[in-house]
Amino acid sequence: MQFHILSFEGPDDYARAGGIASRVSGLARALADAGFDTHLWFIGAPDLPGHESHDHLHLHRWCQWISRYHPTGVYEGEEGKRMDYAASLPPFLCREVLLPYLQRGGHGIILAEEWHTVDAILHLHWLLEQAQVRPRVTMFWNANNTFSFERIDWGRLAAAATITTVSRYMKHLMQRFGVNPLVVPNGLATDAMIPPERGALAAFRSRLRHRTVLSKVARWDPDKRWLSTIATVGAMKQQGWQPLLIARGGLEAHGYEVLAAAAACGLKVVERVLSEPGFRGIIQAMEGLERADVVNIRSPLDGEARRLLFQGSAAVLANSGHEPFGLVGLETMAVGGLACTGCTGEDYAVPGYNALVLETDDPEEFIHLYGELRAHPSQDRALRRAGCLTAKHFEWPGIIRRILLPRLQLIAKRSHPAAASLFRQEENGRNADSRRAHVTLASRQRQRRRCNEARVKLMVGGKALQATHTADTPYEAASIALKTIQQERRGLRALHR
Repeated sequence: MQFHILSFEGPDDYARAGGIASRVSGLARALADAGFDTHLWFIGAPDLPGHESHDHLHLHRWCQWISRYHPTGVYEGEEGKRMDYAASLPPFLCREVLLPYLQRGGHGIILAEEWHTVDAILHLHWLLEQAQVRPRVTMFWNANNTFSFERIDWGRLAAAATITTVSRYMKHLMQRFGVNPLVVPNGLATDAMIPPERGALAAFRSRLRHRTVLSKVARWDPDKRWLSTIATVGAMKQQGWQPLLIARGGLEAHGYEVLAAAAACGLKVVERVLSEPGFRGIIQAMEGLERADVVNIRSPLDGEARRLLFQGSAAVLANSGHEPFGLVGLETMAVGGLACTGCTGEDYAVPGYNALVLETDDPEEFIHLYGELRAHPSQDRALRRAGCLTAKHFEWPGIIRRILLPRLQLIAKRSHPAAASLFRQEENGRNADSRRAHVTLASRQRQRRRCNEARVKLMVGGKALQATHTADTPYEAASIALKTIQQERRGLRALHR
């Protein structure tokens, strides 16, 4: 199989604006590490190569000529980029990459993210139909949020692609639009589980000793409960907790309202720009904060800096009024941090077991719940351990193995009705019995490509008919092998007439 991920966001600093970048970067890397030929098409940095390859992973930076006029980030000049992406990417992808692969007998998988890619999906669907290869490409479109849902033609989209989303909460929201999406949750890259260096953690905590350190990393958006966070910090200060909020927002205008609210609460706000990436940058930024109540971080936080911040904080305020999934909370759990979530799309959060879960805007709710942990450190440690164990279930390799590939196989099975009526498959060399056929599937590595081999045995009138075939997907291999047996079976019938 050949995977193509379509997304505005991607792994470049220029293309990182939120959880989508983490999602597509982690998913693409995990698919490539599993041996799948994987292509990520995103709005990349204008000063980096248009195409890069790293083993099985291919990065395609699109719309770079537009991005040169919009150096701030991926969503600057958003509408022009979206239109160019939808118009120019599908023909290139179809003509230069997909069609040659399909002509060699392969099967393509398209995984598109967010409303920006809807028109690209519809365009690609039409091109594949014109080329008469649409059945050989499985297309998914995923919703990470409800942004611009009113702009989507849901009927056309559902006809072109299987619709997915990231949580049960989002699934229920989307049913109002007449669709019933499949749930494929966000995952974590393997390096998200790597804790920060002990020395770095000790240095971070030493700089901020005697402070109750809270952190929040989210867009400046009212849904992210920033104003409630400021009210909580203000209440904690009044009660003598000596709080320090380390805040990393975005470019949204709501940020000015949040910082003004902090000043109105009597909180002293300071700004910091990180001098270098990684843990050294965040540690240096913590100097001279004795009188500060809020630190507004004006630089992007890379993975190393985030992991240090999340584990080193007393609590990470990842709560929102509307949270489709809550990747920050899960990232916090992964490094042994204390996640404080809301109660919308955070399917992974169990109140009091692996996270603190806030259901109101009342500052006293957090102060009471965290106060219990502060008074009983063993409970704090137990909750952090449980969170870390929870996060392990959300590593991308496991999500791909347990959720994504079975869904792909189900859809592929539906597209091969002859195979579907004759067998139930079980992967990785395990046997699968059906009413008529005995099928064994195995994954093979041949000339740096992962192939799937199907061995099919069918008893007909006391005679065993057998066939073996290799293809890019289990169902293609099994379907062709079954057709071979059916042809042999028809030949036997002709002999006995």
